[in-house]
Amino acid sequence: MSGLVPSVDWLLYSAIRKEALLTSQIEGTQATLTDLFDEEAGLKIGNTDDVEEVTNYLRAFRWVQGQLRDPQGLPVSVRLLCEAHRLLLDGARGAGKQPGELRRSQNWIGGTRPGNAAFVPPPPEQVAALLADLERFVHAPTPDLPPLARIALVHAQFETIHPFLDGNGRIGRLLIAALLEHWGLLQQPLMYLSGYLQRHQAEYYRRLSAVRSEGDWEGWVAFFLEGVAVAAAEAERNIIDVASLIAADRRRLLASPQAGSASYRLFELLPMMPRFSVEHVRQRLETTVPTASAAVRQLEALGIVTELTGQKKNRVYGYQAYVDLLSA
Repeated sequence: MSGLVPSVDWLLYSAIRKEALLTSQIEGTQATLTDLFDEEAGLKIGNTDDVEEVTNYLRAFRWVQGQLRDPQGLPVSVRLLCEAHRLLLDGARGAGKQPGELRRSQNWIGGTRPGNAAFVPPPPEQVAALLADLERFVHAPTPDLPPLARIALVHAQFETIHPFLDGNGRIGRLLIAALLEHWGLLQQPLMYLSGYLQRHQAEYYRRLSAVRSEGDWEGWVAFFLEGVAVAAAEAERNIIDVASLIAADRRRLLASPQAGSASYRLFELLPMMPRFSVEHVRQRLETTVPTASAAVRQLEALGIVTELTGQKKNRVYGYQAYVDLLSA
């Protein structure tokens, strides 16, 4: 379906950010997609801590993706996960939780202490050996086990080991996205499973708990596979919606006698620059302020972009229909 859009980078820009946003929201962050776009445009935002957590996930994901695509890069390994964890917590709220290091103390989920916790992961002295077992499972040939089922098992086992003091959920879901691409199930990370997991968060945790307490691996795998099916269908619809919006707006632009080459070039940037100022346009088009301003005015006159501040100075514009579509 991604072939419907002239540039797969347009789709990747939004897909990776939605995965980063949704996986962080599962952990309680309140950042929105608009916050993320505004931060990338250099605009003032309120919840900087939440946005920093999301952008850190983006950095960690891109780094892992680059390592796995590079023949000389790190394989899926404890070392890879530790470095991703360091990037995830770098400068964010978990910065005091041993970024990039396996935990050296006991952690637990729910409750005030291990004695009344909902789940107590393995003791810290067992974590390294358990992760080494998981690493061997990832790389061992398993011809009778479908790749999606393997990914489900890997995620459940990683979350059960809970090897870090913070960020385990996000690293575990990053591992899902990385393996989907690394094992050839997706050419690009255009499907984000975290949306399904966020909407069914209670069931997500219940299924993982049932693996630990009842050995119900089948129930967990069935839940995971249903999530993949739903997320794939949603990704397909999203691609169609994005392609339809961009094609319709492009037709309006091409039909306008006032439109010039700068406005055409600006339009092609919008899916990866949905929030911007005239100065951003000037820099990206490598042109003058009057030319950049004219290009913005032409798109504004056609209703493609909207001025958002109501100010006469320091104005900010947005490709609002596109942002609304992605935020739905």
